[in-house]
Amino acid sequence: MKIYESHSEKDTEKIGREIGEKLRGGDVVAFTGGMGMGKTVFVRGAAEALGAEADVCSPTFSIVNDYGGKIHIYHFDMYRVETWDSLYSTGFFDYMNDESILFIEWSENIENVLPENAVKVEFSKGEKDSDRIIKISGGGGRW
Repeated sequence: MKIYESHSEKDTEKIGREIGEKLRGGDVVAFTGGMGMGKTVFVRGAAEALGAEADVCSPTFSIVNDYGGKIHIYHFDMYRVETWDSLYSTGFFDYMNDESILFIEWSENIENVLPENAVKVEFSKGEKDSDRIIKISGGGGRW
């Protein structure tokens, strides 16, 4: 497990870039943490490191955003996914392949279908309101 401390959005984005440089096709990055914790900011940094030129934004209303990149990037929001039917309706399983990277916010809602080797990124508050503790584990032992 690797633990980072972030004191700003800029720090969180930088951490995302660092992790993004280590990701490879087939990786599933599963985020947990409350609303406004910096998950999308982290994805912005990772997407930049992976060569995506699209604007990264929360997929709250679209369920999935497609950012392209050197390795194709898909960004999911599973906040409203509560049943198997709603998960299947997102097309989620069609996106899982060795040529793409999936970033999944609210991954705890689909925990039972995540691959065993998913990269897990847990956000929690630090001492100050703007501070975040970011714990990264999994990914086949890379972290």
